[in-house]
Amino acid sequence: MSITQTIFAKNTVSMTDLRRNPSEVIEVAKSSPVAILNHNKPAAYLISAAAYEDMLDQLEDAALTKTVKERAGGPTVKVKLEEL
Repeated sequence: MSITQTIFAKNTVSMTDLRRNPSEVIEVAKSSPVAILNHNKPAAYLISAAAYEDMLDQLEDAALTKTVKERAGGPTVKVKLEEL
């Protein structure tokens, strides 16, 4: 019995093909993620630098949202605009 695994990319490439022509795979990854397959199973995903940076920004925003929600309803400090 073989267990299937979901691939979260429209484009796939084998490890062998990646070694043969990495620049072509990187070029494809600029527009959408590429799943790197090892023995027909995803071993890694290749994404553009811009997509990675966007993902990091979204993770940071999610962490900040969590902090804001945790602090909501807590103690407050009144400040006058002139004091800022």
